[in-house]
Amino acid sequence: MKKLYLILPLAGLALTAYPQKKADRKTLGNLQAHVAYLASDKLEGRRTGTAGEQLAAEYISQQMKIIGLAPKGTDGYLQTFIVREGLEAGPNARFSINGNALRPGEQFLPLPFSARKSAKGDVLPGVNEIDNVWLIDVQKSKDEINPHASPLEFYLKKTKAAIESHATGIVFFNGGEDLQTASQWLDLPHETLSIPAIWVGADGSKALSADDANGFQLELQAELVPSRRTGTNVIGYIDNGAPATVVIGAHYDHLGYGEDRNSMSPDEKSIHNGADDNASGTAALLEVARLLKESKLKSANYAIVAFSGEELGLFGSKYFAEKGPVPMQQVNYMVNMDMVGRLSAEKGLQIGGYGTSPSWGQVVPAALPKGLKVSYDSSGLGPSDHASFYLKNVPVLFFFTGTHGDYHKPGDDAEKINYDGQLTIVKTVYGVIEKTNGKPKLAFSKTRDPQPMTGNGFTVTLGIMLDYTYNGGAKIEAVRDGKPAKAAGILAGDVIVQLGEYPVTDAMTYTKALGTFKAGDSTTVKVKRGSEEKVFDIQF
Repeated sequence: MKKLYLILPLAGLALTAYPQKKADRKTLGNLQAHVAYLASDKLEGRRTGTAGEQLAAEYISQQMKIIGLAPKGTDGYLQTFIVREGLEAGPNARFSINGNALRPGEQFLPLPFSARKSAKGDVLPGVNEIDNVWLIDVQKSKDEINPHASPLEFYLKKTKAAIESHATGIVFFNGGEDLQTASQWLDLPHETLSIPAIWVGADGSKALSADDANGFQLELQAELVPSRRTGTNVIGYIDNGAPATVVIGAHYDHLGYGEDRNSMSPDEKSIHNGADDNASGTAALLEVARLLKESKLKSANYAIVAFSGEELGLFGSKYFAEKGPVPMQQVNYMVNMDMVGRLSAEKGLQIGGYGTSPSWGQVVPAALPKGLKVSYDSSGLGPSDHASFYLKNVPVLFFFTGTHGDYHKPGDDAEKINYDGQLTIVKTVYGVIEKTNGKPKLAFSKTRDPQPMTGNGFTVTLGIMLDYTYNGGAKIEAVRDGKPAKAAGILAGDVIVQLGEYPVTDAMTYTKALGTFKAGDSTTVKVKRGSEEKVFDIQF
């Protein structure tokens, strides 16, 4: 990604309205207290939808009340939203091989079209006989699988064939999918068939691949129960009676114990405290809110929003942007702070969204503390909450102090935070808001597609922005001009279900598929557009 660097000479901070050193010490103490609590083991990693997330939301609400912010949620300061609504393996789901029970939800899953329990309503004792339980080695059935379709279509077709042959159950193994992909199938609507249909992960597949297959003794019972997972945004408000509102945001959710398989240390089932990601941004958010409440900056209203669901795909910020208490046409701009706790002289401060308004070129440099290394990225898109606002044609800024070796690992703890650097971020954000005070509403500018990453990332792009909350394919939020998707005729609202030979079930599988291509490659993209399927030729 091409970045511009600005090195300013050392001098005092360019914040004419900012309090003196005594107030700095107060801010520093508050930042440390906020991070210490939010990143403590008590909150168990603040995973969306858990008790730890609720403890964090309660703390943030209390701090907003102390600051004097008005509640702006649907329930006081709180605004709840649905993260997922589907099915999950119930407590009576059971599958064992020769007496060794596999764990439901981890080592096996009932498929979404499965009977909810065994055909007889109790445990189904089975042996490997054609007229009892079918065992399907998916790797050995490749010739029957359409490479341009989801493997779930093959599983459904095979299950229906098993029913016609009077089988009492069917088990699929060696499918090659990971648990996350199989779990997401349970969010898809499907008919309910008359026999249990079980998907087995890698561990169970090893046992079922043994040579003595005819000696297997199986017990299986499929139970699927409704599952609903909700997240909670925390929203405070400073009402100055102004026509426009500035949104200042940071996500407060993190990874818990890594249950959603988004940890960079997947085998380490420890608490991911997320001090930098993003207790640091949440702490800075509260301190910016306090300074604004105490200030004379009255030309705008201020919505202070702690988002949840960011780690799962920007759920909270998207919900706020679509159904929040502030209409997007009234929002002047949005500032997002995500991972602002590791400021260093080497990396400096990274500011995204610089091209989303022509005003940023004057406002931002005037607000920067002197001596700070700054790199700019013009794009309004990125893997954090500001993207939800940019897609609503709102100017954005994204403050970020860079990745590090503890990213999405249990080692992201409070003692590693640079609190003086965090104070610098607070002052800088306050300075930006101060410099826009009294100015007309900022103009919005569309920005370029982020440049492809190198190394282990992308080398090509379709030029699209995905809806990360969507399952059942990769749903396109926006298509950018001058990119392959636009040239091919792909539209916003299309759902990608196939990229080349790779089935696409969600944003993650799309990302994996995209990473297999390089510049100059040609391929096809299959999309669902309403009830139709369309195939487009793509040239990278």
